[in-house]
Order: sequence, then structure tokens, then C-alpha cells
Amino acid sequence: MRKALRWLLALTVLIGTMSTAGAATAAEPEATGTTDIKERLLSVPGMSLVEEKPYPGYRFFVLNYTQPVDHRRPSEGTFQQRITVLHKDVARPTVFHTGGYNVSTTPRRSEPTQIVDGNQVSMEYRFFTPSRPDPADWSKLDIWQAASDQHRIFTALKRIYSKNWISTGGSKGGMTATYYERFYPRDMDGVVAYVAPNDVVNKEDSAYDRFFATVGTKECRDRLNAVQREALVRREPLEKKYEAYAAENGYTFDTIGSLDRAYEAVVLDYVWGFWQYSTPKDCEQVPADAKNATDDEIWTSIDTISGFSFYTDQGLSPYTPYYYQAGTQLGAPTIRFPHIEKKYIRYGYQPPRNFVPRSIPMRFEPSAMRDVDRWVRHNARHMLFVYGENDPWGAEPFRLGHGARDSYVLTAPGMNHGANVAGLVEKEKAFATARILEWADVAPSAVQENPAAAKPLAKFDAKLDRRGVEHERTLRP
Repeated sequence: MRKALRWLLALTVLIGTMSTAGAATAAEPEATGTTDIKERLLSVPGMSLVEEKPYPGYRFFVLNYTQPVDHRRPSEGTFQQRITVLHKDVARPTVFHTGGYNVSTTPRRSEPTQIVDGNQVSMEYRFFTPSRPDPADWSKLDIWQAASDQHRIFTALKRIYSKNWISTGGSKGGMTATYYERFYPRDMDGVVAYVAPNDVVNKEDSAYDRFFATVGTKECRDRLNAVQREALVRREPLEKKYEAYAAENGYTFDTIGSLDRAYEAVVLDYVWGFWQYSTPKDCEQVPADAKNATDDEIWTSIDTISGFSFYTDQGLSPYTPYYYQAGTQLGAPTIRFPHIEKKYIRYGYQPPRNFVPRSIPMRFEPSAMRDVDRWVRHNARHMLFVYGENDPWGAEPFRLGHGARDSYVLTAPGMNHGANVAGLVEKEKAFATARILEWADVAPSAVQENPAAAKPLAKFDAKLDRRGVEHERTLRP
């Protein structure tokens, strides 16, 4: 029976791939009779133009691509998935980028794209609006379906961009690039996954407790812990302030259940949020004497780092797809608060179920992350994982086993959730850059002879290469 099911699944994937490959063939110059990149892109069946935006040296397109809601049953409905193409030259390699959430419609270049001086295809993750089926069957939001979205896009565009491809993404995007490689290991020539959490066993989160016990300096940790505790000690007056804040802005709390639950969720995110987005020098902005700080000082510090708007219905709604995935496959961290007496904590770290409307059913699959972790350990090829030393999400990283080949896990000292290759120590930075160039098949002869000479092929562009950690004040990768 298992063999029959595997054969049926393989056949379904093959049929979908063959049909997409046939569609992609139409984008060949000889088939379309044109070399104009916009016409070639739009000749792909299911591809439509939203807008084109100018950028010096590139052409930038915002597109919609028709995807099946269910890749196992492609005849049972479709939706429009938003993608962007930053086009340089079909003779250059292509980087396939996703952040794991919405796609930016402003021209941006990921670090690997700058390194290889290539094209970039960026994908909006399914179920993030507007790339959401209507009606939304949430059971079709899983890592295999999303990987299959990428596979179809790659298959459709490979006929146009025929040189090497590298997938990349940061945080949930790094997770996405890893899952894509697990399910379609023959598509990409390399993977660069930034700050990608790997929650193999959802109920075992002691690694995070160890992280928070040692990160940064004791002085900084003590400051943060004291402010967090004080915000719970002063719960009554600060919740009155929260009520007024919510009323003024029209915020509601139906999904999480109450303002009290939302208040505690924001406060308990405070220390995590600081280390995710800040650096040790930012500790100077944290109240040094929490007990004697004013209510406004405590409120402002919590709001600046955690954000009191984020566990409202209005704050949670854009991230429903993430919390759904966290509660069904990805897992979510739970940490302890030894510096806060139990009497002040009513709910603790709340599960993802509390952040998703109850009308959406959820069931956790503990085997999903174990499968990916096992595959990476034993089958990784041309994969680079980059983490930040001070990033809490890196407490549970991907690790490589004896079966991995030409794959690496590197840590950028002192960096947070915005860690990148440029932040590695010099020797590792050159090495990682050289591997990316090799995987893209654009390594200059000087780099092939001496990897220490590796550097990005494209010059830095202040607008196009504007990076750094995206400060979304809510607990998510």
C-alpha cells in the first residue's frame, strides 16, 4: 500500500512538472520570436503583469503567476501568487529569494544576488495576501505545497534564465529555502539560508533558556529582566493605559481572547525582541533602575521593543499564515522566566493556536520538522547556513551530519537576526563568498585559485542593497 501511495504521489508531481515544463518551453526566444524580457516572461502560461518599475541597470517586474491551490490535485482550483523579477541579463545566474511572508514590490537585491551579480526572482509565500486562495482552504498551507509553488515557478522560468540558480531567504525565508531543497533537491545549484530556526522537537526548548542565561553581558540581561518584571508588577495601571491606547486606535482582542492576554504576550516578548533586533550597545536605552522608573518609561521601553499593537486582532491578522504554520508544522518556542515570580505570570508563552482565529482548524504534525532535520543532516549538498551570535532564533540551528557534502554552518559574531555573510569574520566571509560564486558558476579564476580573494561581483548599491533586520515587533522568525 505504501509503495502504491508513493508511486501515485510521484506520478502526480511528474504530471505537474511536465505540464509546467511544457508551458515554460513557450518562453524560449525561438517560440516567442522575441528577446524582450517582458514579452518572454508574459509568454509563460499563467503569468500576468501587475506593473513594471524602472531601476538603473535592471528591469523590475511585479507579476502574478497562476498556481494550483493543491499541487496534488491541480484541477481543483487555482490562485494568483505574486512574484517579482529583478532582471539583469539572461546570461547571468539567478537567485530565487523568499522572505517566507509577503514579497516586497520595491526593487531590492538579496546578498547572494549582489555576490553573484545576477537576476533575482522573489516569491510571496502562499496564503499571505494577496497570494491567498478564495475561499482559503487552510489545510493546503504546508511546507510541501509551498515548496511545490517554488518548483513550478523555477520550472517555468528556467527556460528563460538557463544559468545556475541559488535559493536564499532570511529567517522564515531561510526555513523556506531549506524546505524547498529538501523536497526538490535537483532544482537549485546552491542554497544560502540566513538565521533559519530548526525546531526539531517542539516540546523541547531548553536551548532557548540557555541562550538567554548567557547572551550579552550580565548588566544588560539584568536591565532587560528588571523592566520585563516591572511591567508585570505594574500590570493594573499599565493595562489601563493599554485600554485607552486600544480604544483610541480601534484595536480589538477577539483572536487572542482578551486585553489581559495580549498585554502579557507583549511583555513576555520584550527580552526576546531586544536580542532579535538590537545590539548590546542598545542596552543604554533600557531603563537602568526599573523599580524607580515611571510608568511611562516602562511602557515606552516595552512598546519600543515589543509593540503593544501586535497582539491585537489588527496586528495578528497579517501573520495568520505564519502562526497557522507554527501551530501545525514549524513549531514555536516556549521559554522560562526565572527572574519573574510565578504569581505575576498568568499565561506564559502562549501557543500559536491563540493567535489564529478559532474558525481555522489546526492540528500539529510533529514529524514534519524531524523529517527536514534528518534530511539536512544526511543529504545537504551546496548548502550554507548563516546565524547571528546574539540572535535567539539561532539557539536551535540546523546542523550537518556525516552525509552532508560541501555544506556549512557559520556564525557571525555579535550579530542579531540580521546576520549575513558580510558579518562573518574575514576568513569565513571570503570562504562563504567563494562557495556562493562557485555554486553560481561565476567564480573568477583568481577566486578559484585563492578563495581568500573572493568578494561580491556587483558594487554595493545603497538603495538596492538596503538590508538589516526587519523590525517586526512580534515573536516570529
